[in-house]
Amino acid sequence: MVFLEFEKPLESLYEQLEKIKEVGAQGVVDVSDTIVDLENKIKLQRKEIYANLTGWQKVQLSRHPERPYSLYYINQICKKFVELHGDRNFGDDKAIVAGLATIDYQTVMIIGHQKGVNTKMRQYRNFGMANPEGYRKALRLMKMAERFGYPVVCLIDTPGAYPGLEAEERGQAEAIARNLFEMAKLTVPIVCVVIGEGASGGALGIGLGDRLFMMENTWFSVISPENCSTILWRTWDYKEQAADALKLTADHMYEFGIVDGIIKEPLGGAHAFPEETAKTVKRHIIKAIQELKQLSVEEMIKQRVEKYSKIGEYNLVD
Repeated sequence: MVFLEFEKPLESLYEQLEKIKEVGAQGVVDVSDTIVDLENKIKLQRKEIYANLTGWQKVQLSRHPERPYSLYYINQICKKFVELHGDRNFGDDKAIVAGLATIDYQTVMIIGHQKGVNTKMRQYRNFGMANPEGYRKALRLMKMAERFGYPVVCLIDTPGAYPGLEAEERGQAEAIARNLFEMAKLTVPIVCVVIGEGASGGALGIGLGDRLFMMENTWFSVISPENCSTILWRTWDYKEQAADALKLTADHMYEFGIVDGIIKEPLGGAHAFPEETAKTVKRHIIKAIQELKQLSVEEMIKQRVEKYSKIGEYNLVD
């Protein structure tokens, strides 16, 4: 189990718990009461730690190495999943996984960023940073879903679109912009969930939908706290202040009307209770799809356009 800096008080309690359980396994001493007492202490300590998390701490949680990624949710909430590959133009981007899936009895096209569960896989998945072919693959499959009338589900978790020279040469900005243009008028329901990091255009590329949810310990912003700190202070040292100033948490996004709801995580975060978290995510997706299917195509697209037209504030000056 990996503990973040602000979770250190829990680490010592878990170490004590493991040692007590080892003693109990030997069968010499009855330690059941001690185990119960330590478990209660862990619950209380966890509740205290997670009661008032800062923006930067939520950013850290969104990046927790044990946090569930898209493929975990897909495997947990889908009865069947057939992965589809390639953009039919350049290649197959491993940073985005996508394919046909069945959630309960509803067939969907599910698309998500995938970071990788270890160092080798993170390199293979390019740390969840998609190239243009990833967004073009996503769009190809969205259009396929539209032809067959399947809802689209997008799981967002990326530190940003890949900023490499080769990505720019292949039209990174155009690919993301094209996705936004096409998703705005797609004739099937689109449900998006920020399951980790929601950074910049990399998140927007598959993030325009009829329903946009954020999990409790995630963030959604035009820029990461580190990069914001680098631009303003020319150092990463002010990333905590930048995180607070950016107001990038789920609570802020809901308050601003950018997201439609917050998916609560179990106390301790999604990484501590992944199966329970997956069930909660599934309930939100199914409920949203059922609501959207009650609307006509015209009404659904109208509501989608109005939803994004209302985001932001501005003043007209003569």
